[in-house]
Formats: sequence, structure tokens, C-alpha cells
Amino acid sequence: MANMRTAMDAAFWDLNISTPRVLDGTARSIPGEPIPLDGTKASRALRIQQLSLLGNGFPLGIIPSFSPTNKELGSFALQSLLFKTATSNWWLAFTGQFRPKKLISDIKTDLSNVDEWELPVLKDIGKHFLEKSLYALGVCAQLSLTPSSSLLLSTEKHGEKRGPRSRAMLFHKLPDHDITLEAAWPELYIDHKGRYWEVPESISLDCSSLVSENGLRYRFGLHKSSGHPRAVDNITDEPPHSLMQGICGKAALSYEKSKDFWRIKEKKEDVIIETDKGRIYNPSYDIRLREPHAAVSGIIGGTVEAWLKNGSNSSSDSRHRSPFGVDLFGSLCYTFQHGKFRKSFGDLTRVDARLDVSSASTLAKQVSKVFREVSADDARDVLSSPRLSLILQQQVAGPIVFRVDSKFLLNSPSGRPGVQLEDFLCSLNYSLKLLQSGKVVAWYSPKRKEGMIELRLFEF
Repeated sequence: MANMRTAMDAAFWDLNISTPRVLDGTARSIPGEPIPLDGTKASRALRIQQLSLLGNGFPLGIIPSFSPTNKELGSFALQSLLFKTATSNWWLAFTGQFRPKKLISDIKTDLSNVDEWELPVLKDIGKHFLEKSLYALGVCAQLSLTPSSSLLLSTEKHGEKRGPRSRAMLFHKLPDHDITLEAAWPELYIDHKGRYWEVPESISLDCSSLVSENGLRYRFGLHKSSGHPRAVDNITDEPPHSLMQGICGKAALSYEKSKDFWRIKEKKEDVIIETDKGRIYNPSYDIRLREPHAAVSGIIGGTVEAWLKNGSNSSSDSRHRSPFGVDLFGSLCYTFQHGKFRKSFGDLTRVDARLDVSSASTLAKQVSKVFREVSADDARDVLSSPRLSLILQQQVAGPIVFRVDSKFLLNSPSGRPGVQLEDFLCSLNYSLKLLQSGKVVAWYSPKRKEGMIELRLFEF
């Protein structure tokens, strides 16, 4: 079923969303905004690791992607792992990206003006290959400090942009908790409208518990933002309040529960088939999709946060941000699955319907406005309406599944009752049986006009 933990993680600063705009393949969801589509969550595998494995299935190890950029460079890009070296406790790798549109158009222009082939003509054509805006280069290194601690360092530079983008992450695993210290210069965020923002400096210290058997989970941490957020796509709107500079302490607690209405348990004869030639091992293409069932799951929780200003009052937005906040959130999901995803055809149809309330306080304010003639506060209306997310998965053939993620706003922008499509994403998923629950995902977002190919592992 849809990942219920996203309901709480969306309130923090480290929820990764897949994007081809940067070489590491991720942007942060803006905390305090509506829960992102389940299909947009980035893979837990690092992008550099994905390119290493995906390259085995693509010609010359080159992976295509699409993302809007200036018209000269075009949206089509090619990514590849250039070099990798590793030992028992560390590895280092280089990735590259190439945008061919400008190169092809410039060469065509030169060739159309050529009457005779001479050496200067070839030199002029060769100069186009040295155009910095065509390329991007990334370096990533990971070092295992102890059996339970690791340090990740990465930086990337795009030729058409001024400065590099750098990140450092220190991860420590405890028996029942994960501790993460992260810093980025700058950090890339994406809002619920699919627009990108850059924060010059972002530092977070976070402690997260594992989900216990009784369904309880909690998180707490500190976050510091420095500098004024900048719109990547020349947006004229004011930056989201949660991205403005300052220090924030936040804690959250949630309770998660699920119940089956019915479920067909996997049996030994489903996995091991007796034939004239002997026994054949026939597992499901994905162990998470091996049992037909109908179930309902839910999560409810609360957050508390406190903001400290960073010594700057230059932004009027900072004055409107509440220094202290308490809120409740909740999600309810119904899942129906037909088929065991084991046969070559017609063995998987699955629907997840999930209702999200990201902020109970703003929802209550919106309900109260129905009985009063008060204009809505645009800055708070983002969370004032529940969202309904629908996920449809249908087997095409063998391990290939077509998936559609959609999200509907259950109130119109004016606050009146109504249903409005807010976002959707289409993808083809190729399940890797040997990895039990790994898959190659090719997705496209019409709203963001972006698409990429990912390797997703450990999605359970």
C-alpha cells in the first residue's frame, strides 16, 4: 500500500523527491506543504549507484532524462557513470551529463554555411564540443567510519550555472534509531506546484526512530537555513515561509495501523511448482505484491515546532512566520489488489486510495470560513484542503507494470466544495525478481515536464 510514513516525513526537511535537474537526482520536499505523490519519492539508492547498475542495461551505459532548461540547451540530457573505484571501506565515483541539442543545432548552422571543407571549418566545429554549458560533472565519495557510521561527500558543477552544488551527510545507525547530520550549499527544494527553490545554505540534524511493533514512531531534530531563497525558474512569488532563514526545532509523533479485510496468503505450492522435469522455483516478481488482498491502513500524529530568527529582519516574510506551532496530521488508505504478480499476463491489478489531511488546524480554519464571510489567507490555504491520492497499477506483461499516481484537491481554490486534479505522474516499472523488491522505473511528470529512469531498491 502507499507509504504511510510519508505523512510525517513531509513535515521535515529531508524528504527526497526525484528530479533530473541535478546529477544526484533529488530535490527536497518543502516542509509543511501537502504530502507529495507517492510515486515521486526518490530511490533510497544513491543516484551514482543507480547509474552504475543501470548502465549495464543501456548502450554504452548512457541513461537519458528530460528536464526543462533554457531553449538553447534543450530538455533532453544524457547521464553516465564516468569512473568508479572502491576498497573495502570507501568508494569514489564521477558522473557526467551531456545536453546534445545546442551542439547539434550549432554544427548544423556551421555546415549550412560551408562551401568547401577546410581545416579552419573543422576547428570551428570542434570548438562547439568545448562549450561548457553542454556539460555537467559530479563527484561523490562515501567512507565507512565504523560498522554503523558512514560519511558521504558530493559536489557537482553544471556548465551553464555559476557555482557548484555540494553536500555532506554523516549517518549513524543505532539499534532502534537513525541519526543523520546533513549540510548542502545550496539546497534545492520543490514545492507542491512543481516549482524549484534554492536555499544558499541548509543544515539539519535529525533523529528518527524505527517503526515499532505497536505502530508508534517519532522524529525530532534541528534545522538551519541561511540566505534568501531564490526561485530557480524566475518565479515572481514570495518564497515559502519554511524556507526563510532561521533555526527551527521540530518534533513529531505518529501512530500507524493496518487491518486486512481479506488476504490470500502465499502457499508453498505457489512458489514451488511440481513438473515432469522436477521442481521449479516460481516466486512473485515483487515480494510486496505477492498476496491478493483488501486492506485499510491509517496514520495519525502531531508536530510541534519552534523558530528562532537568524539575526536578520530584512525579509518581511520572517515577521509573518509564527515562532511556535502545534498541529495534527493524518492519512487513511484503502488498498485492493487482484492477482499474485507471478504469471506473465493478467496477474496484477491494484488500486490504492489515500486521503491526506496535512494540517488539522488549517482545515478547521477553512471549515469555519464557510460560515463567515472572511477572505482566505493564501499563505495558509495550501494545507486547508484534504487531498485524495489514487494509485493504479496494472500488469502489462511479465515484470512490466504500468502505474499512474494522481492527486486531487477536494476543495476549489476559492474554498468552495469541489474536486480538482492537482498533480499526476505516469510510469513504467520493470520488477527485478532477483532483488525480490527492486525495480527499474521510467517516469514522466506532465506538470513538471520532467522524466527520468531510476533504480529503486528497499522500497518496503
